[in-house]
Amino acid sequence: MVQQSRPSPQSSGPTGRYAGKRARSGSGDGSQAAAIPPPSTQRGFAPYGGRDRRSYAAIDLGTNNCRLLIAKPSADGFIVVDAFSRIVRLGEGLAATGRISDAAIDRAIAALSVCADKLRRRHVTLARSVATEACRRASNGEEFIRRVYKETGIALDIISAQEEARLAVLGCHALLEPGDGPALIFDIGGGSTELVLVDAHGDGTPHIVDWVSAPWGVVSLTESEAFDHGDAIERAAAYGRMRARVSEAFSPLARRLPKDAQDIRLLGTSGTVTTLASLHLGLPRYDRQAIDGLIVPCESMRAISDRLSGMALAERQKLPCIGTERADLVVAGCAILESILDIWPAERLGVADRGIREGILRGLMDRGGRVM
Repeated sequence: MVQQSRPSPQSSGPTGRYAGKRARSGSGDGSQAAAIPPPSTQRGFAPYGGRDRRSYAAIDLGTNNCRLLIAKPSADGFIVVDAFSRIVRLGEGLAATGRISDAAIDRAIAALSVCADKLRRRHVTLARSVATEACRRASNGEEFIRRVYKETGIALDIISAQEEARLAVLGCHALLEPGDGPALIFDIGGGSTELVLVDAHGDGTPHIVDWVSAPWGVVSLTESEAFDHGDAIERAAAYGRMRARVSEAFSPLARRLPKDAQDIRLLGTSGTVTTLASLHLGLPRYDRQAIDGLIVPCESMRAISDRLSGMALAERQKLPCIGTERADLVVAGCAILESILDIWPAERLGVADRGIREGILRGLMDRGGRVM
């Protein structure tokens, strides 16, 4: 039987990091950063001394995606033994009705049933499963959680926005560029966006200085704007309104951010930044090895955002690494990203294809006696 873990939100979490290679710069005009390899099975990751061969699992049920990661501790971090990701659009229609729809519940339970099967087949002994903004906001969120447990055996924990931000930082902070200046880490989700100002020096977990959770993610922001996608003028106007909404939500933190700080750093974890980074590299298909740990000039990300926001939906659907699943949501992600760059004008953006799940695994392995 899988033991369901619900760590305290106040837990400081582990302070170590994966071992790994240096980050890559995009198109030769970014910078190098201390980084870790993608969390996948790799040569050179020796098992952790035989003292802890248990499998640990993390499930992140977001407003748009359901993601699972199963791993075992190793000498240099952990080895991923299985993973799963599926777009479920749990928050679809939530802004209009205040409820998770029956269709979205069915999609989520189907995905979580796959996760439950993997937990059994991989003999997972300790797992933590979290749900985020859609379940926080929905009037039937608790009802949905009970149904999930009844039908799949997975005990979802609806975490706070603060805990969501902490886990994201814990999972991806090792990809920050080295430096002494302040750093901003952000996670663009489906229903919300978390911005976290950190004081990051050395190899330990960064100290969180300030943070904000804005109620705009790629799903909620997209649904806030109904317009004719075939009309270029309407597309531009809608994008401007999206930018204004997000900027207003970010403004409390923006007023508190350090002004004229030197050597500022920026790191993003989300489907938006990984998708735009793929376009920056001109990849024919998504390649996690090429993206996780990449450093991209912010000017390039702005240029790509501007281009995507001006495209018709059918044009975006034809682009590699976007396709039909992301074509309607990526513009909202661009609006959020540009609003972040407005308030934190870093020269480069670190790209992380890791976050909450990796943060959960670090915490579980630490609690299991493996200090990472």
